[in-house]
Amino acid sequence: METDIATQVVGLGGANDFTLWNLFVRADIVVKSVIILLIAASIWSWAIIFDKYKMFKRINNSTLEFENKFWKAKSAQSFSDSLPVKSLDPVTNIFKSAMSEVMKTRSKSSAVQAARVERVLEINTEKQITNIEKNFTFLATVGATAPFIGLFGTVWGIMNSFQSIAISRNTSLAIVAPGIAEALFATALGLLAAIPAVVAYNKFNSDSKRYSARIENFCKRFLSII
Repeated sequence: METDIATQVVGLGGANDFTLWNLFVRADIVVKSVIILLIAASIWSWAIIFDKYKMFKRINNSTLEFENKFWKAKSAQSFSDSLPVKSLDPVTNIFKSAMSEVMKTRSKSSAVQAARVERVLEINTEKQITNIEKNFTFLATVGATAPFIGLFGTVWGIMNSFQSIAISRNTSLAIVAPGIAEALFATALGLLAAIPAVVAYNKFNSDSKRYSARIENFCKRFLSII
């Protein structure tokens, strides 16, 4: 193993190409695994970020349109009948579930009906918010762990560099620099994956809380008119 490390470092010493691709190619299997993991996490994080950005833009617009039409409607029942069977708007789905319960409890007392409708509103609100916050945990996990995963790759790479220095008995910068550059590349990727994930998580978490408050406000106003 010592011979392999020494041979690798001697080869690195003669390499002056510090492009990202060559840093990856020259890295050992552990650092390569860390790099691949971080790149995959970053790509998936950006996919979630774009998806959630479009989702919040869509539901904010659709909910605004729903609320405007609802408060202008002649009756809740006629408005409910005019809605499509399937909808991507959370408030629309919550309202339709509540109206279904209203119709089922027509023969019940006002107190019983209100209690059951309120329960349906709570259950469906929780269901919609859970769906909205899907994949938030992944963003939080990437933001919290990616720097440490990158740091692990850096520590491993630097450890190998020092081992190679001891074996080759050569402290020349040309020998040391490539290995350290590869190691630091892992930390850079860790930060590159973590920073957007943390920013996006905080932004979307805030958006989710605002939207949740919007749903709760609608539910309270709806309960007051049934």
